[in-house]
Amino acid sequence: MRVLMISKACVNALYRRKLEDLNRLGAADGIEVGLVVPPAWGSLPFEPGPGDHYPLFVEPIWFSGRNHFHRYPGLGRVLDRFRPQLLHIDEEHYSWVTREALGLAARRGVPALFFTWQNLYKRYPWPVRRWEAQVLQGAAGALAGNQEAAEVLRRKGYRGPLAVVPQFGTDPAVFRPDPARRQAVRAARGWTDRVVVGYVGRLVAEKGLDDLWAALTPLLARDPALHLVFIGSGPWQPSVPPGLAGQVEQVPWAPSEEMPGLLGALDLLVLPSRTTPRWKEQFGRVLTEAMASGTPVVGSSSGEIPHVIGPAGVVFPEGDVAALQAAVAELAGDPARRRALGEAGRARVRERFTTEAVARATLDFYRRLLTEGGARSRTEV
Repeated sequence: MRVLMISKACVNALYRRKLEDLNRLGAADGIEVGLVVPPAWGSLPFEPGPGDHYPLFVEPIWFSGRNHFHRYPGLGRVLDRFRPQLLHIDEEHYSWVTREALGLAARRGVPALFFTWQNLYKRYPWPVRRWEAQVLQGAAGALAGNQEAAEVLRRKGYRGPLAVVPQFGTDPAVFRPDPARRQAVRAARGWTDRVVVGYVGRLVAEKGLDDLWAALTPLLARDPALHLVFIGSGPWQPSVPPGLAGQVEQVPWAPSEEMPGLLGALDLLVLPSRTTPRWKEQFGRVLTEAMASGTPVVGSSSGEIPHVIGPAGVVFPEGDVAALQAAVAELAGDPARRRALGEAGRARVRERFTTEAVARATLDFYRRLLTEGGARSRTEV
């Protein structure tokens, strides 16, 4: 079986680990997965990778950087050359690239599936609403990155095969406990004798940073060994009282190669996201990276966070500052509980969220489509 995937995200060489795993794990069943990727996405150039040993088509793109309006003018030629039995469009169902790719595949008798993160029910303006309807009618299958996105698809009338599988997994060879590295990072940053609570991500209000600050300020004032670090950038900034200046730290976005060390050096990671009318947490990738590193996690009930954490961490009602404060206070004072949650988090990532686990689930969906008869063009579009 030949599968062709289209993914702008895969200009990032780290994300193409997924293609390596799909081909390695699928080889026993004769599954070969090729990739169409642009030479650049916006300002991000395609990064050659050492594992690019599969059919790789770096294709010109129109409207690079425009999420839902770009297209690949040479996609039909690639389909004719590679002749896949299945097309995997790694894009939202309301995007023009998905609508166009689905049509090109249908005219060649090739079934196609799409991927979605969208976990809010939205009514789009014309022509996006028209593209969405055509894709939902014509797709042979759909992958949703979170449970609520799957529910949105059903509510919108999609009745085809559907599975909940994250877009990308976490590499346990990169994000892993490393006591020597942890000790070195903590010594270099002055964290050796501290209990370090961290937030990693965009510094924006919808990430619940006002709640985190309100919850942690009294704890910091009571315990001089407690340390709060914000890793990321954005418009949100805390107003730090002079007496707490030595306990609050901001770290700009670190290079990707430094993130495993930083996450592993934390004693606790908090993701306190708040749902808004236009956004709710779609996954929380930093959660799985921290969990794989052995760092215990606390997250709000926004979006997919509870499904990611499961029983391997602490989930509090979003917006509940008192509950967040209680969770952090308990874990800050209980090293044994932190260690237990760290081990539980690692086990949960190994089971569900590694790059290999995501690849296996994706291959299972490919097989399901082709063996159950779902992978046929449901309608011409």
